Amino acid sequence: MNVLIIDGQGGQLGSQIIKAVISRYPDIDLTAVGTNAAATTAMVKAGAKKAATGENPIIVACRKADVIIGPIGIVIADALLGEITPDAAKAVGQSDAVRILIPINKCKNLVAGVTNLTLTSLIEDALAKLDKIINNHLK
Repeated sequence: MNVLIIDGQGGQLGSQIIKAVISRYPDIDLTAVGTNAAATTAMVKAGAKKAATGENPIIVACRKADVIIGPIGIVIADALLGEITPDAAKAVGQSDAVRILIPINKCKNLVAGVTNLTLTSLIEDALAKLDKIINNHLK
């Protein structure tokens, strides 16, 4: 199973997700793609062994992913302070992968019905969803 983590800005969310996924699934096929070099560097420091930066790596990685995890902005063109291009958002949205989107209420994208949970709580919920996907995949 190929899990793709996409993040932008400083890569803080992606880094925390990578640490959590690797600790639960040390042998998982994980790819990190940052929308900028700082995000990619942070995710590599968090333990990602395969990483790339930019729009084209997002597009290519989305074709190969079974699961995509990232902030909700990865499916919204011009989100993350403009780091998500229309083609990158389209690639994520049209991917056959299961998307686990973290509802970050920033950059003028507010998700109704979502309380302001801590980042730790949001990541734990994302991991619970990944656990279900992986357990169903192994059956």
